[in-house]
Amino acid sequence: MSLAVAVVLRLRTRYISLMVFSRYEPERPQPRRRRFRQIPVRTRVPNLITLLALCAGLTPIRLAFEAQLEWAVAAIVFAATLDGIDGRVARMLKGTSRFGAELDSLADFVNFGVAPALMLYFWGLHELGHAGWIAAMVFAIGAGLRLARFNVMMDDPDRPAWMGNFFVGMPAPAGAITVLLPIYVAFLGMPKLAFIAPVTFLYTLAIAFLMVSRLPVFSGKRVGKRVAPEMVLPVFIVVVLFFALLISYPWIVLTIGAVAFLASRPFGVVSYRSYERKAAAAAAQPNAGVGQAQRGTAAPAEPLRGEGAAPSSGRSAPEFPQDPERPARPN
Repeated sequence: MSLAVAVVLRLRTRYISLMVFSRYEPERPQPRRRRFRQIPVRTRVPNLITLLALCAGLTPIRLAFEAQLEWAVAAIVFAATLDGIDGRVARMLKGTSRFGAELDSLADFVNFGVAPALMLYFWGLHELGHAGWIAAMVFAIGAGLRLARFNVMMDDPDRPAWMGNFFVGMPAPAGAITVLLPIYVAFLGMPKLAFIAPVTFLYTLAIAFLMVSRLPVFSGKRVGKRVAPEMVLPVFIVVVLFFALLISYPWIVLTIGAVAFLASRPFGVVSYRSYERKAAAAAAQPNAGVGQAQRGTAAPAEPLRGEGAAPSSGRSAPEFPQDPERPARPN
Protein backbone atom coordinates (compact mmCIF):
# COMPACT_ATOMS: atom_id res chain seq x y z
CA MET A 1 0.00 0.00 0.00
CA SER A 2 2.74 2.41 0.93
CA LEU A 3 4.54 1.53 -2.28
CA ALA A 4 1.49 2.39 -4.34
CA VAL A 5 1.09 5.74 -2.57
CA ALA A 6 4.76 6.53 -3.19
CA VAL A 7 4.39 5.71 -6.89
CA VAL A 8 1.31 7.90 -7.19
CA LEU A 9 3.01 10.85 -5.50
CA ARG A 10 6.07 10.44 -7.70
CA LEU A 11 3.99 10.41 -10.88
CA ARG A 12 2.03 13.42 -9.67
CA THR A 13 5.20 15.38 -8.97
CA ARG A 14 6.62 14.47 -12.37
CA TYR A 15 3.37 15.48 -14.11
CA ILE A 16 3.30 18.84 -12.39
CA SER A 17 6.96 19.50 -13.25
CA LEU A 18 6.28 18.79 -16.89
CA MET A 19 3.42 21.26 -17.04
CA VAL A 20 4.71 24.73 -17.76
CA PHE A 21 2.46 27.47 -16.49
CA SER A 22 3.26 31.11 -17.10
CA ARG A 23 2.12 33.57 -14.55
CA TYR A 24 -0.75 35.62 -15.88
CA GLU A 25 0.04 39.29 -16.05
CA PRO A 26 -2.20 41.81 -17.77
CA GLU A 27 -0.59 43.78 -20.57
CA ARG A 28 0.67 47.04 -19.23
CA PRO A 29 0.71 50.07 -21.51
CA GLN A 30 4.22 50.88 -22.59
CA PRO A 31 5.41 54.35 -21.54
CA ARG A 32 5.12 56.71 -24.47
CA ARG A 33 8.43 58.09 -25.54
CA ARG A 34 8.58 61.84 -25.49
CA ARG A 35 9.39 63.21 -28.91
CA PHE A 36 10.88 66.66 -29.07
CA ARG A 37 9.43 68.95 -31.66
CA GLN A 38 11.84 69.69 -34.46
CA ILE A 39 13.13 73.25 -34.51
CA PRO A 40 13.00 75.12 -37.82
CA VAL A 41 16.36 76.21 -39.17
CA ARG A 42 15.14 79.77 -39.65
CA THR A 43 14.83 80.21 -35.87
CA ARG A 44 18.51 79.29 -35.40
CA VAL A 45 19.88 81.84 -37.87
CA PRO A 46 19.53 84.82 -35.46
CA ASN A 47 21.22 82.79 -32.71
CA LEU A 48 24.14 82.03 -35.02
CA ILE A 49 24.51 85.75 -35.73
CA THR A 50 24.48 86.44 -31.98
CA LEU A 51 27.17 83.82 -31.37
CA LEU A 52 29.26 85.33 -34.15
CA ALA A 53 28.89 88.71 -32.45
CA LEU A 54 29.98 87.14 -29.16
CA CYS A 55 33.13 85.81 -30.81
CA ALA A 56 33.80 89.26 -32.23
CA GLY A 57 33.32 90.76 -28.76
CA LEU A 58 35.63 88.32 -26.98
CA THR A 59 38.47 88.80 -29.45
CA PRO A 60 39.19 92.46 -28.50
CA ILE A 61 40.11 91.36 -24.98
CA ARG A 62 43.03 89.36 -26.33
CA LEU A 63 43.92 92.03 -28.89
CA ALA A 64 43.96 94.75 -26.22
CA PHE A 65 46.18 92.60 -24.02
CA GLU A 66 48.56 92.28 -26.97
CA ALA A 67 48.41 96.07 -27.60
CA GLN A 68 46.67 95.66 -30.97
CA LEU A 69 44.02 98.27 -30.27
CA GLU A 70 43.31 99.05 -33.93
CA TRP A 71 42.01 95.55 -34.55
CA ALA A 72 40.30 95.50 -31.16
CA VAL A 73 38.26 98.59 -32.05
CA ALA A 74 37.41 97.06 -35.44
CA ALA A 75 36.13 93.92 -33.70
CA ILE A 76 33.93 95.98 -31.36
CA VAL A 77 32.45 97.87 -34.32
CA PHE A 78 31.83 94.57 -36.11
CA ALA A 79 30.12 93.16 -33.00
CA ALA A 80 27.92 96.26 -32.77
CA THR A 81 26.94 95.86 -36.43
CA LEU A 82 25.96 92.22 -35.89
CA ASP A 83 24.02 93.17 -32.77
CA GLY A 84 21.92 95.55 -34.84
CA ILE A 85 21.26 92.84 -37.41
CA ASP A 86 20.29 89.80 -35.36
CA GLY A 87 17.10 91.31 -33.92
CA ARG A 88 15.87 92.50 -37.29
CA VAL A 89 16.68 89.13 -38.88
CA ALA A 90 14.76 87.37 -36.10
CA ARG A 91 11.69 89.54 -36.68
CA MET A 92 11.87 89.12 -40.46
CA LEU A 93 12.16 85.33 -40.22
CA LYS A 94 9.67 85.16 -37.33
CA GLY A 95 12.34 83.40 -35.32
CA THR A 96 12.11 85.34 -32.05
CA SER A 97 12.44 83.23 -28.92
CA ARG A 98 13.11 83.62 -25.23
CA PHE A 99 16.36 81.71 -25.64
CA GLY A 100 17.52 84.17 -28.29
CA ALA A 101 16.66 87.14 -26.07
CA GLU A 102 18.68 85.77 -23.15
CA LEU A 103 21.61 84.84 -25.40
CA ASP A 104 21.58 88.33 -26.90
CA SER A 105 21.69 89.93 -23.44
CA LEU A 106 24.63 87.76 -22.40
CA ALA A 107 26.50 88.58 -25.61
CA ASP A 108 25.81 92.31 -25.19
CA PHE A 109 27.19 92.30 -21.66
CA VAL A 110 30.43 90.71 -22.83
CA ASN A 111 30.74 92.64 -26.09
CA PHE A 112 29.77 96.11 -24.88
CA GLY A 113 30.46 95.94 -21.17
CA VAL A 114 33.46 93.77 -20.38
CA ALA A 115 35.47 94.14 -23.61
CA PRO A 116 35.45 98.00 -23.83
CA ALA A 117 36.23 98.28 -20.11
CA LEU A 118 39.30 96.04 -20.44
CA MET A 119 40.40 97.86 -23.60
CA LEU A 120 40.34 101.21 -21.80
CA TYR A 121 42.15 99.73 -18.81
CA PHE A 122 44.95 98.23 -20.90
CA TRP A 123 45.19 101.44 -22.95
CA GLY A 124 45.40 104.13 -20.28
CA LEU A 125 43.35 103.54 -17.13
CA HIS A 126 46.01 101.21 -15.71
CA GLU A 127 48.16 104.30 -15.14
CA LEU A 128 45.76 105.32 -12.35
CA GLY A 129 46.18 102.03 -10.50
CA HIS A 130 43.16 100.96 -8.45
CA ALA A 131 41.13 103.99 -9.54
CA GLY A 132 41.45 103.01 -13.19
CA TRP A 133 40.33 99.48 -12.46
CA ILE A 134 37.34 100.82 -10.49
CA ALA A 135 36.30 102.94 -13.49
CA ALA A 136 36.52 99.89 -15.77
CA MET A 137 34.44 97.80 -13.36
CA VAL A 138 31.82 100.54 -12.97
CA PHE A 139 31.40 100.74 -16.74
CA ALA A 140 31.01 96.95 -17.08
CA ILE A 141 28.54 96.80 -14.19
CA GLY A 142 26.61 99.74 -15.64
CA ALA A 143 26.25 97.86 -18.93
CA GLY A 144 24.97 94.78 -17.08
CA LEU A 145 22.41 96.81 -15.12
CA ARG A 146 21.29 98.56 -18.28
CA LEU A 147 20.67 95.24 -20.03
CA ALA A 148 18.86 93.78 -17.01
CA ARG A 149 16.50 96.77 -16.90
CA PHE A 150 15.86 96.42 -20.63
CA ASN A 151 14.83 92.77 -20.20
CA VAL A 152 12.49 93.65 -17.34
CA MET A 153 10.82 96.45 -19.31
CA MET A 154 10.23 94.11 -22.25
CA ASP A 155 7.97 91.99 -20.02
CA ASP A 156 5.77 94.95 -19.06
CA PRO A 157 2.37 94.46 -20.79
CA ASP A 158 1.19 97.96 -19.82
CA ARG A 159 4.00 99.73 -21.62
CA PRO A 160 2.59 102.14 -24.25
CA ALA A 161 3.36 101.29 -27.86
CA TRP A 162 4.96 104.67 -28.56
CA MET A 163 7.66 103.97 -25.97
CA GLY A 164 9.04 101.38 -28.37
CA ASN A 165 10.58 104.32 -30.25
CA PHE A 166 12.92 105.04 -27.33
CA PHE A 167 15.48 103.33 -25.14
CA VAL A 168 15.63 104.13 -21.45
CA GLY A 169 19.24 105.12 -20.95
CA MET A 170 22.05 104.92 -23.45
CA PRO A 171 21.99 101.49 -25.16
CA ALA A 172 24.95 99.21 -24.51
CA PRO A 173 26.31 99.14 -28.11
CA ALA A 174 26.21 102.94 -28.32
CA GLY A 175 27.87 103.17 -24.91
CA ALA A 176 30.67 100.86 -26.02
CA ILE A 177 31.32 102.80 -29.23
CA THR A 178 31.13 106.14 -27.40
CA VAL A 179 33.28 105.24 -24.39
CA LEU A 180 36.20 104.42 -26.70
CA LEU A 181 36.37 108.05 -27.87
CA PRO A 182 39.72 108.70 -26.07
CA ILE A 183 41.28 105.87 -28.08
CA TYR A 184 39.96 107.33 -31.35
CA VAL A 185 41.41 110.74 -30.49
CA ALA A 186 44.76 109.15 -29.61
CA PHE A 187 44.89 107.42 -33.00
CA LEU A 188 44.22 110.78 -34.67
CA GLY A 189 47.63 111.88 -33.43
CA MET A 190 46.88 113.60 -30.14
CA PRO A 191 49.85 113.20 -27.79
CA LYS A 192 49.20 111.17 -24.67
CA LEU A 193 49.73 113.82 -22.01
CA ALA A 194 49.56 113.42 -18.25
CA PHE A 195 45.95 114.60 -17.95
CA ILE A 196 44.63 112.08 -20.48
CA ALA A 197 44.25 109.28 -17.93
CA PRO A 198 42.24 111.35 -15.38
CA VAL A 199 40.02 112.72 -18.17
CA THR A 200 39.44 109.18 -19.44
CA PHE A 201 38.57 108.14 -15.88
CA LEU A 202 35.87 110.81 -15.57
CA TYR A 203 34.62 110.23 -19.11
CA THR A 204 34.21 106.48 -18.50
CA LEU A 205 32.20 107.12 -15.34
CA ALA A 206 30.01 109.63 -17.19
CA ILE A 207 29.18 107.14 -19.95
CA ALA A 208 28.40 104.48 -17.33
CA PHE A 209 26.02 106.94 -15.63
CA LEU A 210 24.27 107.68 -18.95
CA MET A 211 23.69 103.95 -19.49
CA VAL A 212 21.97 103.43 -16.13
CA SER A 213 20.10 106.75 -16.24
CA ARG A 214 16.52 107.16 -17.44
CA LEU A 215 17.55 109.43 -20.29
CA PRO A 216 15.31 108.68 -23.31
CA VAL A 217 17.30 107.75 -26.40
CA PHE A 218 15.72 107.39 -29.83
CA SER A 219 15.91 103.71 -30.77
CA GLY A 220 15.39 103.84 -34.54
CA LYS A 221 13.68 100.44 -34.54
CA ARG A 222 10.78 101.81 -36.56
CA VAL A 223 13.06 103.42 -39.14
CA GLY A 224 13.93 101.64 -42.36
CA LYS A 225 11.02 99.19 -42.54
CA ARG A 226 9.71 100.63 -45.77
CA VAL A 227 11.66 102.51 -48.43
CA ALA A 228 10.01 104.46 -51.20
CA PRO A 229 10.88 103.12 -54.68
CA GLU A 230 12.54 106.37 -55.69
CA MET A 231 14.73 106.27 -52.56
CA VAL A 232 16.16 102.77 -53.00
CA LEU A 233 19.22 103.77 -55.01
CA PRO A 234 20.04 106.84 -52.86
CA VAL A 235 19.88 104.66 -49.75
CA PHE A 236 22.28 102.17 -51.31
CA ILE A 237 24.67 104.98 -52.20
CA VAL A 238 24.55 106.45 -48.68
CA VAL A 239 25.20 103.05 -47.04
CA VAL A 240 28.08 102.23 -49.37
CA LEU A 241 29.54 105.71 -48.87
CA PHE A 242 29.36 105.39 -45.09
CA PHE A 243 31.18 102.06 -45.01
CA ALA A 244 33.74 103.30 -47.51
CA LEU A 245 34.48 106.29 -45.28
CA LEU A 246 34.56 104.07 -42.20
CA ILE A 247 37.13 101.77 -43.79
CA SER A 248 39.22 104.58 -45.29
CA TYR A 249 39.09 107.05 -42.37
CA PRO A 250 38.03 104.98 -39.36
CA TRP A 251 39.24 107.27 -36.57
CA ILE A 252 37.75 110.43 -38.07
CA VAL A 253 34.38 108.77 -38.71
CA LEU A 254 34.23 107.17 -35.26
CA THR A 255 35.24 110.41 -33.54
CA ILE A 256 32.64 112.46 -35.41
CA GLY A 257 30.00 109.79 -34.82
CA ALA A 258 30.66 109.60 -31.05
CA VAL A 259 30.63 113.39 -30.63
CA ALA A 260 27.49 113.76 -32.76
CA PHE A 261 25.74 111.03 -30.79
CA LEU A 262 26.48 112.73 -27.48
CA ALA A 263 25.47 116.15 -28.84
CA SER A 264 22.12 114.82 -30.10
CA ARG A 265 20.90 113.57 -26.71
CA PRO A 266 18.80 116.70 -26.00
CA PHE A 267 16.84 116.13 -29.22
CA GLY A 268 15.85 112.68 -27.97
CA VAL A 269 14.56 114.19 -24.73
CA VAL A 270 12.51 116.78 -26.64
CA SER A 271 10.99 114.10 -28.89
CA TYR A 272 10.16 111.93 -25.88
CA ARG A 273 8.40 114.83 -24.14
CA SER A 274 6.39 115.48 -27.31
CA TYR A 275 5.18 111.87 -27.45
CA GLU A 276 4.39 112.02 -23.75
CA ARG A 277 2.23 115.15 -24.13
CA LYS A 278 0.34 113.62 -27.07
CA ALA A 279 -0.34 110.44 -25.09
CA ALA A 280 -1.58 112.47 -22.10
CA ALA A 281 -3.87 114.51 -24.35
CA ALA A 282 -5.27 111.34 -25.96
CA ALA A 283 -5.92 109.83 -22.53
CA ALA A 284 -7.63 113.01 -21.32
CA GLN A 285 -10.25 113.05 -24.11
CA PRO A 286 -12.35 110.11 -22.81
CA ASN A 287 -12.21 111.62 -19.32
CA ALA A 288 -13.59 114.89 -20.67
CA GLY A 289 -16.52 113.05 -22.28
CA VAL A 290 -17.29 111.27 -19.01
CA GLY A 291 -17.27 114.58 -17.16
CA GLN A 292 -19.75 116.11 -19.61
CA ALA A 293 -22.06 113.12 -19.26
CA GLN A 294 -21.99 113.42 -15.48
CA ARG A 295 -22.93 117.12 -15.69
CA GLY A 296 -25.84 116.29 -18.01
CA THR A 297 -24.25 117.95 -21.04
CA ALA A 298 -24.33 115.87 -24.15
CA ALA A 299 -21.17 115.67 -26.15
CA PRO A 300 -21.36 117.09 -29.68
CA ALA A 301 -22.42 114.51 -32.21
CA GLU A 302 -19.99 113.39 -34.86
CA PRO A 303 -20.86 114.43 -38.41
CA LEU A 304 -22.26 111.67 -40.59
CA ARG A 305 -19.91 110.32 -43.20
CA GLY A 306 -22.79 109.48 -45.54
CA GLU A 307 -25.75 107.19 -45.79
CA GLY A 308 -25.30 103.74 -44.37
CA ALA A 309 -22.48 104.86 -42.08
CA ALA A 310 -22.04 102.67 -39.04
CA PRO A 311 -23.04 104.32 -35.75
CA SER A 312 -20.24 105.46 -33.55
CA SER A 313 -19.35 103.18 -30.66
CA GLY A 314 -18.63 106.12 -28.37
CA ARG A 315 -14.94 105.25 -28.14
CA SER A 316 -12.35 107.29 -29.91
CA ALA A 317 -9.55 105.39 -31.61
CA PRO A 318 -6.36 105.60 -29.58
CA GLU A 319 -3.70 107.80 -31.06
CA PHE A 320 -1.01 105.27 -30.24
CA PRO A 321 -2.26 101.76 -31.18
CA GLN A 322 -0.73 98.68 -29.71
CA ASP A 323 2.46 97.59 -31.38
CA PRO A 324 1.69 94.39 -33.36
CA GLU A 325 5.35 93.39 -33.41
CA ARG A 326 5.76 93.53 -29.65
CA PRO A 327 3.88 90.69 -27.93
CA ALA A 328 2.70 91.07 -24.36
CA ARG A 329 5.17 88.38 -23.39
CA PRO A 330 8.32 87.29 -25.21
CA ASN A 331 8.01 84.17 -27.32
